[in-house]
Amino acid sequence: MKEIQVKVSNRNGMHLRLAGELVKNTSRFSSDIRIIRNGEEINAKSILSVAGLGAGYGQELKIRAEGEDEEEALKLLKKLFDTGFSEG
Repeated sequence: MKEIQVKVSNRNGMHLRLAGELVKNTSRFSSDIRIIRNGEEINAKSILSVAGLGAGYGQELKIRAEGEDEEEALKLLKKLFDTGFSEG
């Protein structure tokens, strides 16, 4: 199991389009991927869970992955958050 910390850098927070983009990317991996915010842990492959997380701008999140492709998954997710999901 591996874990990283990321920050929501999009001014509008994790809105529905970003939640969809996140789920699309996490679903590619076989690893179990979880997002933790203020002690609440959700399944990062569930659009309803991610959208309902309510992560706003500047919010710090932990992402935990466990499985055979956990390192690859976390590397991609870190890049998505670091680049603001390429939102202009």
